Amino acid sequence: MISSFIRLQVDSLAQHLPTEAVQNTALTKEISVLEFIFKGGVFLIPIALLLFYTLYLIFERYMYITRASKIDKHLIPDIRNNLNAGNLDMAISVVERSGSAHANVLKEGILTIGRPVAEIESNMERAANIEVALMEKKLGVLGLIAGIAPTLGFIGTISGVIKIFYSISVTEDISIGNISGGLYEKMISSGAGLIVGIIAYSAYHLFNGKIDDFVLNMQRQVLEFVSIIQRPNYAGKTK
Repeated sequence: MISSFIRLQVDSLAQHLPTEAVQNTALTKEISVLEFIFKGGVFLIPIALLLFYTLYLIFERYMYITRASKIDKHLIPDIRNNLNAGNLDMAISVVERSGSAHANVLKEGILTIGRPVAEIESNMERAANIEVALMEKKLGVLGLIAGIAPTLGFIGTISGVIKIFYSISVTEDISIGNISGGLYEKMISSGAGLIVGIIAYSAYHLFNGKIDDFVLNMQRQVLEFVSIIQRPNYAGKTK
């Protein structure tokens, strides 16, 4: 009787071993990154295009804003020395050599010297607004992508889920493998859309932070410039 029991156990193990081997083989099956991505469906195409355009905008805006908002610590002292010496042409040459947004605003102030201080400040403020507008150019597109990319990914997932349930209604196959296999493939588009949206959203706010810093520094330099032309030792005249 004992031998019969042992034989039954051996037969049972023999029956289960192939199944476990198949399961282990399935678990160890790997797919490449590209194969995994391509399973996301057709909605990954516009999401990929948005990703490339987002990266381009980030690079282009970073280069422009960094160059434009660069602060030359010697700019205000050089302007002060030339204005105190009554050399307006040299002061203009100094700001033109700098080429930054701060220099463009200060140049507008130098060109309007001789007019009332309120008018000088008003002209410099308008020049600063123009520089800020140039820095903010295309940032709205990043904000738009931050909203569109996740939406496209969500639509892709919803479209995939609809197809899964339609397939179930036709084949009447409601196995977990059929549902989970199709669902994870369609959720790839949601993940990709969220990643692109996060990149665009982060860049949008980081660039706006750099522009806010520029505005703050520009206000300080405008105050310094106005204090220079209002000092008694300034060779020019303002009303």
